[in-house]
Amino acid sequence: MQNNFITRIAPLTIAVDCVPHLDSNPKINIMPKSKISSKVVEELNRQFNQELGAAHSYLALSIWCDVRNLKGFGKYFVKQAGEERAHAERILKHLTDRGVTAEVGALPGPKQDFKTLLEVAQQAQAQEHANTLGVNAVYEAALAAKDAPAQVLMHWFINEQVEEEDWSTEMVERVQAASCSGGMSDLDRHIERYLSEEVREVPKES
Repeated sequence: MQNNFITRIAPLTIAVDCVPHLDSNPKINIMPKSKISSKVVEELNRQFNQELGAAHSYLALSIWCDVRNLKGFGKYFVKQAGEERAHAERILKHLTDRGVTAEVGALPGPKQDFKTLLEVAQQAQAQEHANTLGVNAVYEAALAAKDAPAQVLMHWFINEQVEEEDWSTEMVERVQAASCSGGMSDLDRHIERYLSEEVREVPKES
């Protein structure tokens, strides 16, 4: 009689530990963004709107010059309006990157009733001085709050304002010196070149 041998196959065991766990609501740990104090937010937002207001004001200055055929000055102020908008964008990006929603305020109407080009230049000078005070106020708030990112941001603005106050002061001095109509015409034609010229070249950082 032939013996029947029955081979028993051990049940296949699946290691469930290596199967990815699919969860419709996985918990993901997200590092919180660095905190920013309400005072720093307030100052940054104020300066953001001040830069927008400065751009608005430079547009008004350019219009005043353009109407009086001072094309060189008009073009220069258009350029400055663009720079002020870029400054506002720089602050806006900083706030946005840190999870803060910037508040866009209403812009006051800029001054436009000037009698002379000297008054226009003096308005630009006063505006840049006001911007310097505003930037310094943001920096002081950042220092008090020990807010390193905001301090670094303001370092750029502080350096920028040194240049801004330099050209605006030079503009006033050059307009004051151009007493005759011929001198004023020459100044208008070359104002951008005059204000951008440097006596010495500063070595660039490597």
